[in-house]
Order: sequence, then C-alpha cells, then structure tokens
Amino acid sequence: MAFTAKDVMKLREKTGCGMMDCKKALTEADGDMDKAIDVLREQGLAKAAKKASRIAAEGVAFACTNGDNSKGVALEVNAETDFVAKNAEFQAFVKTVADTVITENPADVDELLTKTAAGTSVTVADLLQEKIQTIGENIVIRRFKLYEGAVSAYIHAGGKIAVLVKFDTDVADREGFAEYAKDIAMQVAAVNPSYLNKEDVPAEVLEHEKKIMTEQVVNSGKPAAIAEKIVMGKIGKYYEENCLNKQSFIKDNKSSVEQYTAQTAKALGGSIVISEFVRFEKGEGLEKRNDDFAAEVASMVK
Repeated sequence: MAFTAKDVMKLREKTGCGMMDCKKALTEADGDMDKAIDVLREQGLAKAAKKASRIAAEGVAFACTNGDNSKGVALEVNAETDFVAKNAEFQAFVKTVADTVITENPADVDELLTKTAAGTSVTVADLLQEKIQTIGENIVIRRFKLYEGAVSAYIHAGGKIAVLVKFDTDVADREGFAEYAKDIAMQVAAVNPSYLNKEDVPAEVLEHEKKIMTEQVVNSGKPAAIAEKIVMGKIGKYYEENCLNKQSFIKDNKSSVEQYTAQTAKALGGSIVISEFVRFEKGEGLEKRNDDFAAEVASMVK
C-alpha cells in the first residue's frame, strides 16, 4: 500500500519519531499506520547512540517553581528541530527533568543524569535515552540553575526564553508580591541585563568599556580636557543599560527597577532585595541546523 508525505508527517505526529524512521517504518509496514507504529516501538535503544553526534540547537528554555515558590529551576533542553520542541512527550520530559532538579538538587548535569527521574523508577540518563529513541532526535540536557528562597519563574514565547529570579524578602506571602516578582522576571526576559548591580560589573569589563568610550570621544573631536567627564556620563548610561537594578522599568520608564522594588516593598510593609537572576535563551551560542522541513519530507516519498 502506497503512502504519502502527509502519512509520514502524521506518523511523526503520533509517535514523535524522526522523519526518516517514520518513512522506513511505513515502507516496512507497507503503508499501514498501525503496523508502522508497532515497528517503531519494537526498535531498540541502539539507535540513540547514532543520534548523539547530530546538532541539537532547538528545543526549549523552561522554568518553573515548586508549590510554594520556595524553590525554582530554569533549564534548557535541546533537540534537533523546533517541531520536536512542540511534541507533548518532549515537553513532558522537560517538566520531569525540572521536577527532578527541584527534588534532588544535583550539582550539575552529569550528576543530574545519575538521579532517579521524578515520578519514575529509572535514572534521568535512562529516560533521556528512551526519549531519544521514541522521539527520534538527539536530545541534550544542556544546563540548569536552581534557586531556593522566594523565587519567580517566567517563560517567554513558548520556550524561547526562560527566566528565574530569587528575592530576599519578608513579604513573599503578601498579596501583590507575586505580581511584582513576575514583573521583574519579565524585565529580565525583555531587556536581558548582564549584571544585577553596578558593583557586579568586573573591573576588566569596565576598563574595556572606558577605553572604547574614551577613543570614541577623542575621535569625535572633543577636547581631551572634557573627555573624562563625558566618559563618566557614558559609564552611567552603560550601568543603566546593563545592570538590572539601574534599568528603566519596562512598565513605567520613569522609574528604575530599583525604585520600583523600593516602592513595592513600602506598599507591602516589608523589605525586598533582588538577590540573583538567570536568563536562558534557547540555542544561544549553539550551531543551528538549516533544514527545509517540508522539502525534506516531500523528497523522501518521491
């Protein structure tokens, strides 16, 4: 029985397996969808090793907290295609990995792989290999960050960016704090600060910026006598652009994040300090595949 590109795509949607695996399974099953599913299920885990060298730069950035927002995790799990990132089985795996980080508190990815995956009786490494096989793409748990304390998680654009923020506060349980905390997480997602406070900027980074700014001022023809004052003004602008607390608050550009925090703390009758934050953007720094999905599927069934 013949099959078409739509059949390949339908089988992939049903199983999450790779396109080539689906095409081979349909060929073996003579186009019978149910038999093709059985063929894919019967395939062993040996194929996972062959997929390990393939580029995995898609996937999702994900963040979540536990029930009382006293622990949270941000992580990135990569796959080969954006298609798989939308697969329900892949998304469930990512959530399981996040839950495992929260419950087991591993030091790094290597240790995480040795832990029993949350809600299962197998290790994260074994579960990962199972998903590589059933989904049909290389999958990599790239990185994670765990915070304990008062935390807020935010996911932007369906998993393009994940943010986790930790606060030192005595008003985490008061009405209004959760909204404030989400605002800060959204700020981090939108403006991408490099540092929390100006004191966190490394001396070598600051000196490098000053050198570039000084050259710009001198090259613009300004007198050397006032160059230093101009550079100091530029440094102030650098802090406002790159340090979270000095940035203009995205919902009210008349206030800085630092001022918004102080205003919220006063309104809630306590203290709030932003302690730490992390921002993961899916695939940043990774080599990307350049595939034409539709053309590839079409070419496979000609």
